[in-house]
Amino acid sequence: MPKVANRYLEVDPWRIIEKSFHPEQSLVSESIFALANEYLGVRGYFEEGYSGQRLVGSYCNGFYEEAPVAQAASYKGFIHKTRFMVNTVDWLWLKIRLAGETLDLARSAVSDFQRVLDLRTGLLEREFIWRARNGQALRISLQRLVSMTHPHLGWQRIRLTPLNFSGPVELEAGLDFAPVHEEKGENFWSCPRRELRDDGVAVLGQTIHLGRRLFAAFKLHLPPAVTTQPVEREKYSGLGFALQLRLGETSTVDKAVTYFAAKEPGGDPDAVWRAGIAVAEVHSRLTFDEVFAQQQAYWAGVWERSDIAIEGDPQNQQGIRFCIFQLYQTLRGADPGANIGAKGLTGEAYNGHTFWDTETYCLPFYLFNNPAAARSLLEFRHRTLPQALERAKELDCDGAFYPIATIDGTESCGLWQHASLQLQVGSAVAYGIRHYVKISEDREFLYRQGVEMLIQISRCYASRGQWSPRSGEFGFYGVMGPDEFQLMVNHNCYLNFMARKTFEYTLATLQTMQSACPDRLADVAARTGLRPEELADWEAKAARMRLPQDRESGIYEEHDGFFDLPHLDIREIPVTDFPLYHHWSYDRLYRYDMIKQPDVLMFIFLYNQEFSPAVKRANYDYYEPRCIHESSLSPSIHSILATELGYHGQAFELCRFATRLDLDNYNRNTGQGLHTTSLAAAWMNIVYGFGGMRSDGERLLFRPVLPRPWQAYRFRIRYRGSTIAVAVGKENAEFQVVDGPPVRIGIYDEEYSIDAAGRTVAIPETHRV
Repeated sequence: MPKVANRYLEVDPWRIIEKSFHPEQSLVSESIFALANEYLGVRGYFEEGYSGQRLVGSYCNGFYEEAPVAQAASYKGFIHKTRFMVNTVDWLWLKIRLAGETLDLARSAVSDFQRVLDLRTGLLEREFIWRARNGQALRISLQRLVSMTHPHLGWQRIRLTPLNFSGPVELEAGLDFAPVHEEKGENFWSCPRRELRDDGVAVLGQTIHLGRRLFAAFKLHLPPAVTTQPVEREKYSGLGFALQLRLGETSTVDKAVTYFAAKEPGGDPDAVWRAGIAVAEVHSRLTFDEVFAQQQAYWAGVWERSDIAIEGDPQNQQGIRFCIFQLYQTLRGADPGANIGAKGLTGEAYNGHTFWDTETYCLPFYLFNNPAAARSLLEFRHRTLPQALERAKELDCDGAFYPIATIDGTESCGLWQHASLQLQVGSAVAYGIRHYVKISEDREFLYRQGVEMLIQISRCYASRGQWSPRSGEFGFYGVMGPDEFQLMVNHNCYLNFMARKTFEYTLATLQTMQSACPDRLADVAARTGLRPEELADWEAKAARMRLPQDRESGIYEEHDGFFDLPHLDIREIPVTDFPLYHHWSYDRLYRYDMIKQPDVLMFIFLYNQEFSPAVKRANYDYYEPRCIHESSLSPSIHSILATELGYHGQAFELCRFATRLDLDNYNRNTGQGLHTTSLAAAWMNIVYGFGGMRSDGERLLFRPVLPRPWQAYRFRIRYRGSTIAVAVGKENAEFQVVDGPPVRIGIYDEEYSIDAAGRTVAIPETHRV
């Protein structure tokens, strides 16, 4: 894997630290120092303005705009408009002027620069000394936080300390709806209403195409006797004021910002305004100390529940805590309209779209840490089931065809080969339902929402697949699998396997409902038009599903004809060719047996307990050397399987890549936003990989190992209403229920009952590194 770290941040167990300013890393830093609370997200840009490279980005989860998609040709199934997470208001807008000079870190003389994100509090602080051209030196501290307890609240604190003078400094704070949406190259806002308020302003923004509305307001907390002057431009409203500084004394200005979005288009703008004003009134009575104390308490609870503590490896320790921190910032189950885009709320690449990664990679993290958030992810799919039903019609299918990229349930991927040929999203949703119900035992969700999705997904697969006239087997023709480096193939093994599992789980659920709740089954059958002959059809198609495999070696063929593709030794690809999407002609990607990310190995991981050790090893040994890990999701799955197979050195190196993917900018694209779904994969890497957890069978299993550089590690998971604490050392693994009733789990293939007293199990020689 020709990827190397580009490290410029300090290694610290609880903080992300940038010592001295690195202008060449400005976009990367903006992504890494991004803050969010699931509802609102903001990049770590310099609020005071910066003439160097930057992306002023502030985003609202699930808040989108629409734009046309230009297609070279128009065929049925091609999309003609896309919906995307729109850049919103710059609520941190600030200007600082000293002796006629405006602060700009690209041009101003600064020293003692340091930027720190504290993962224990969610507070971002930047501090430096500015030396104006007239020799005056001003120490500046800029703090910000996005409240985890007040979802509509952002806070900015400005502290100024003159080091060699007394005198005035001029400031201006505002709300700016003028930022350009970088991905689209235009601004999407008008400001139909604005109002001056007590030491603040309020503005109603409205998107130009869909007419979606966002209310923003701020209140300044100023030193006594400071007066303000209003400043207005086309899409900007702010307040200017001056502070009289005294040598050596610190002056503080607080800016409390209210951010309230009407996520449904249309409606009454006056109602949005009134709702926003009501929230702003609540915020106006808060103080920074109160908000910060609540923030500390929130994050203390997160780390009590979800920390992964590693002894002997400070780099991976920092990396995995950063991953967990960003995952909680992205989603926590409080906002029913929230979901997880590929970049979370940290950038515009991938347009805020949700992919199949959500159920496959992200859901396990939330399932074992925050089950309510896991359920909310699946409820999003249920809310958008009507759109999936419509999409199926566009593609000449029955049932529900879930889109490959979406923010509102409609297909937003403009590449037809992905939008029309990638069928795996439905099976990912079905797998997510199965996984969630198995771990949470939430039968109410399954019978009320899950089963309806399962029926419609199965119906879609039944209509999209076809029977082979030669072998009499069922499968899918003209598709693209998770690999994405193979186009228009027949019988992608991942898709066929996962579709079979979808049929089987749907049938098993319906059978269980027949005995457990026949009235509810009758209701869902009536709502979906389910016919008895469909069940027989699904059963036959599952039983005769084609799974191409070389019987002698046990290697599954990724798709029909894959074994006949020309072989390319990926070690011979020049480092300068990566990423290949940017340097190779598009069709060249499809000419070889090179793969982008796990395909066969993915379904072997997802249903791990159904495959023998020999089959796992044969497939890993065949496919791993062919994988270039062009997807940031890829290394973690390989690391998990490498650990299981005893390839410990390779597993550890892949894990380091996963936990520090963005902190060390391995893919050289962190500036576009964090790889949010890959952060969840890094958690899986440790818990499923080194912890050896498997959750696909009838019971939860653990086969932990201790990587050689580590001295010990600890983590916790939620499982069926209980919290299990796991601690792994050099010789023993300890399991204890710290909250909830006893649970039965498997440890090294033996079953144990675990309670508050805990149990210590010796690590067998076969699992000692």
